[in-house]
Amino acid sequence: MFEKLWQSTGIADVLLAATFIDGFGKVVMIGVGLLLLFLGIKKGFEPLLLVPIGFGCILSNIPVAGISDEGGIIYYIYDVGIATGVFPLLIFLGVGAMTDFGPMIANPKTLLLGAAAQIGIFATLLGAVALSYFVPGINFSFPDAASIGIIGGADGPTAIYLSSKLSPRLMGSIAVAAYSYMALVPLIQPPIMRFFTTEAERRIRMRQLRHVSQREKILFPIALVLLVALLLPSAAPLIGFFALGNLFRECGVVERLSSTAQNALINIVTIFLGLGVGSKLSAHSFLNLETLGILLLGIMAFAMGTAGGVIMAKIMNLFSKDKINPLIGSAGVSAVPMAARVSQNVGAQYDPHNFLLMHAMGPNVAGVIGSAVAAGLLLAVFGT
Repeated sequence: MFEKLWQSTGIADVLLAATFIDGFGKVVMIGVGLLLLFLGIKKGFEPLLLVPIGFGCILSNIPVAGISDEGGIIYYIYDVGIATGVFPLLIFLGVGAMTDFGPMIANPKTLLLGAAAQIGIFATLLGAVALSYFVPGINFSFPDAASIGIIGGADGPTAIYLSSKLSPRLMGSIAVAAYSYMALVPLIQPPIMRFFTTEAERRIRMRQLRHVSQREKILFPIALVLLVALLLPSAAPLIGFFALGNLFRECGVVERLSSTAQNALINIVTIFLGLGVGSKLSAHSFLNLETLGILLLGIMAFAMGTAGGVIMAKIMNLFSKDKINPLIGSAGVSAVPMAARVSQNVGAQYDPHNFLLMHAMGPNVAGVIGSAVAAGLLLAVFGT
């Protein structure tokens, strides 16, 4: 009886496991989950997602419990909400309801900055393919590479949505890389921004944005979804839910729906999304060379996306009378509104009276659209 009780414990499962992955690998991944909890709680790095992801990681690696195996509660959370792509789309609905397109409509040129920042996605895709050729033990297919590349969009829901469609086996690693680097945007971006700009460029003051009417704000999401649906139908789900949430916000007649999307709905879905992603952080799927490759490619994607937006602003200044402060180009990586705040903070270090936040929100919102369009393009090319 005591022997049977002992063998049913998680400690016995770890000690008697035939391989490291089946035994102490689970302990290592529980440590990873605790690290994510530490980063979210103590350091404040994307706590709304790192806390449920970290706890989901711990639950999925508890020996014998089988919480993330078929029949377990987290298995069904993943299967119903993430494998189907429902949770990322509902997150996009909430993000749309919290987003103000006004700064981008007032200065349409910032669309180019958001587009330029997506260079990190496609460069990382090529980097993932190259890594497969030159590093033994790494074997990324083109769909895998496309899913890894979207990390460069700095948009967690988009990364989860695309990887759930193209590369479910890598989704846990991709999600952790995407959200971890999003949380580290205030540390990653400033050195790159300073490297590619001069002090004089960082002090550029931009003209005050014009007033954007409510009619313009109502028409924009409708026009956006119609244009995307006609040109790139595969991006219509992401853009469509994003636009619908924004229409709730701007039309002025569905305040209850807008409030629900911004608060209750997005909060509930975030809990289940985090747990579902955490369920994929099992020792079998995470402790391998490919995960290290994804983490390295992810930081490269963020760096190149930041540089791409800054450099595009510098190029635009060569042909424009109204100069753009290149610092706002870094906000094109999409991490709303954190990247815009970084642009403001770096600019304020050189001119405390230079207010770049609203200007930076233009490329920031454009980056969300750009990453969704890029995801649709990759899905159309590499999807089945």
